[in-house]
Amino acid sequence: MKKTVFVLLALASMPAFSGLEITVSGGEIAAQPIAIVPFAKPADVTVDLAGIVASDLERSGQFKPIPPQDMLEKPTSPAQVDYRNWRTLAVDTVVVGQVLRGSNGTLSVKVQLLDVLRAKELVGYDVPVPDPRRLRPVAHQIADLIYEKLTGVPGYFNSQIAYVAATGKPESRLFQIVVADSDGSNPVTVASSREPLMSPAWSPDRRALTYVGFERGRSAIYIHNLASGDLRKLVSERGINGAPAWSPDGRSLAITLSFEVNSDIHIIDLASGSRRQLTKHFAVDTEPAWSPDGREIAFTSDRGGQGQIYIVNASGGEARRVTFEGKQNSRARYSPDGKSLLLVTRDAGGDRIGLLDLKTRELRMLSEGPLDESPSFSPNGAVVIYAAQSRGELATVTVDGRIRQRLSQPGDVREPAWSPVSR
Repeated sequence: MKKTVFVLLALASMPAFSGLEITVSGGEIAAQPIAIVPFAKPADVTVDLAGIVASDLERSGQFKPIPPQDMLEKPTSPAQVDYRNWRTLAVDTVVVGQVLRGSNGTLSVKVQLLDVLRAKELVGYDVPVPDPRRLRPVAHQIADLIYEKLTGVPGYFNSQIAYVAATGKPESRLFQIVVADSDGSNPVTVASSREPLMSPAWSPDRRALTYVGFERGRSAIYIHNLASGDLRKLVSERGINGAPAWSPDGRSLAITLSFEVNSDIHIIDLASGSRRQLTKHFAVDTEPAWSPDGREIAFTSDRGGQGQIYIVNASGGEARRVTFEGKQNSRARYSPDGKSLLLVTRDAGGDRIGLLDLKTRELRMLSEGPLDESPSFSPNGAVVIYAAQSRGELATVTVDGRIRQRLSQPGDVREPAWSPVSR
């Protein structure tokens, strides 16, 4: 244990890989024109908050910010706005803002949304800046507020993603778990090892990650407190220790254990350490995922001959099969509203990401394959991130399939997990 902690934490101080490079495609026709005018700000504030907000909204595919150089004016308050200029540019909404410094030196951001057609203010926000060194999260928060006001759906920009990155030749491969902002910026390595790191998963409060690590070939499940850096080895039994999944209340983990026999789903109470076996079957049961209300757990099992998705009550009982299309289905993840499941489905097109409607049982393809895996929902359920293993990169797609993004960097990136939003 001491050796493992040293390896994971000592190497975690190494610089992370460069940020993910994002390429967006699709959605240009339906995107709503919007102007995010550069914010007024003190001379010592160098972060371009308006630029970050515009980039966030553009990546959603629902908005088309006009470039600052095309703006006929650059007001920073509603009183300075000439709505005729914006009607000329066929812009529906204008966002103006100011970064303000209070008498005690603290910063805040005043933002206003203006309706061009009605020539009136829609809403205004005063957003505090808790830490002047961390202005990017404030910009993401502003983008969330604008997105929700204009679409009626909560934003997802002030969130993070965790993923596994691997570099080097097989004999000297380095595995890292990296945490980055939702736009791929500010990547930080939180764990490193010469042995595989797998299955990162966020706690509901976003304060911790659980993942699978190895020591001399033996797997273990760890919980890493991101603020303090504390690392806890939760379980390291004989055989498989894998696929950790947090309960919605953050009090338990569903995990896969095999004890060198066959794998089943177990639930561990994090406060007491007590363990309860949920599935008891001669088949392989793995990859648990909690429903948002905590009442059910979806998992992968080959009890029908091939891997398929089953659902069982979190309190126990008989499991029921829910997937019947495709040769195999695996790695299920519930949507935030609990109405659908993300999964990896294998068909003639290879391994692709599918979305299963739990009421109608309709399975809709979201990715093109042929080696796609590890899907994860954005906090608002509007976007899916996954690993495109044929290209060694991450990708996102909106649940309607309209907007696609590629997130690439040197090396091999895989197993993305989207965090909750920080409010």
